[in-house]
Amino acid sequence: MECRPGCGACCIAPSISTLAKPAGVSCDRLTTELRCGLFGQPERPACCAGLQPSAEMCCTTRDQALAWLAELETATCPT
Repeated sequence: MECRPGCGACCIAPSISTLAKPAGVSCDRLTTELRCGLFGQPERPACCAGLQPSAEMCCTTRDQALAWLAELETATCPT
């Protein structure tokens, strides 16, 4: 599966601790086209590099993907 153009949900909904990015906030490396600005770069965090688009994660629409990833972030956040 390929990334959905204009989505960026995986760069917005989850927290990315290695970039000090909180959940629900756009990564500052996210381009205006909603693509990872670090894609293919050695400084891209391992958690991002290992992430692969899937039907479960990406859902049918960007809004669904944002909601699913936000729910997953909440469910897996340490208390």
